[in-house]
Amino acid sequence: MSRIHLLVPDMPDHTEILPYLREIDDSRRYANFGPLASRFEDQLGGMLGGPALHRCCVANCTLGLELALLALDLPLGSKVLLPALTFVATATAVIRTGLIPVLADVDPETWLLNTSMTREIIREHKIACVIPVAAYGCPVPIQQWDEFVFDTGIPVLIDAAGAFGNQQIGEQATVVFSFHATKTLGIGEGGLVCGKSKPFIEIVRRLTNFGIDISTGFSMAAGSNAKLSEYHAAVGLAAIQSWPTKAAQRRTLYTEYVKALSLACPQIKFQCRPGDGVYSIMQICLPDKVENSIVAAAMAMQDIETRLWYLPLLDTHPAFKAVSIEGGLPVARSLAKSMLGLPFHLRLAPGSIKKICSALADVLTKYK
Repeated sequence: MSRIHLLVPDMPDHTEILPYLREIDDSRRYANFGPLASRFEDQLGGMLGGPALHRCCVANCTLGLELALLALDLPLGSKVLLPALTFVATATAVIRTGLIPVLADVDPETWLLNTSMTREIIREHKIACVIPVAAYGCPVPIQQWDEFVFDTGIPVLIDAAGAFGNQQIGEQATVVFSFHATKTLGIGEGGLVCGKSKPFIEIVRRLTNFGIDISTGFSMAAGSNAKLSEYHAAVGLAAIQSWPTKAAQRRTLYTEYVKALSLACPQIKFQCRPGDGVYSIMQICLPDKVENSIVAAAMAMQDIETRLWYLPLLDTHPAFKAVSIEGGLPVARSLAKSMLGLPFHLRLAPGSIKKICSALADVLTKYK
């Protein structure tokens, strides 16, 4: 059997994109809020919440996080709470906007920052903003975070980079999605900032265009060039066409995969997340005292790619050596030793899943 790859992007092919490329040729619009980008935004809005949802496409999710933070207009040096278990982009967005990341632990079942621990932290520390992360595609409980904003007045920005198709949009929190090629709705590079506040999303939109108010020509704030190109929008429109089919395929794959893993390796644990979600990552938690690095090496010997997603933890990266830590991170540090990402993509054949399960079971038997 050939090598089993961790990820294989599932993008529209050239025949699906071609009609939209012809539209670009006809319009001669390539960027700067073009017609395809506007249509892509409108269709995403319909998928996520209808006319009450305001949204702005961005060049990528990281810029979306940065510009949403800038739009909050927090004082420089303000503290932003985020989970220690997340991709580095969550923390870099905070630092690059002149704010200070504060790392918190995660829930042992969902692996997410939760509102209970956040409420405890804000009693002792002045936190200007909270960024919950929809880790591994698991949606954060939007109603709880909306209530948190209502009760505390502290803004919440949800990093839902890998949770398109799963994360709900609430009344208070702003949500940022990624459309990177590896995500469930992949367009190459792109993202979306969305929420129920029209004035806030319009500020984000202005910041994507250097902060320029197009009605006056004046730059109102130091923004960036984060607009979505017409070419990426063309891919996005094609991807939306196949979304229902691809989403159903991912749901089926996830269900069958979890069943196979549970039978072959009953000692492993899974993130507590909706079983009917649309996922791009298969993350497992190995039994106690089983080191993920050793298992990853053993799997590689059998030509099976794995990955230590979101690891090492943020506080161990040289770039974040000055970040604050709240509470010691016992859960996150335990998970960091035992989590492992297995191959997951729509080109994964049943035979490959069988090989993965068999290889993993064989490695785990050596720890008995």
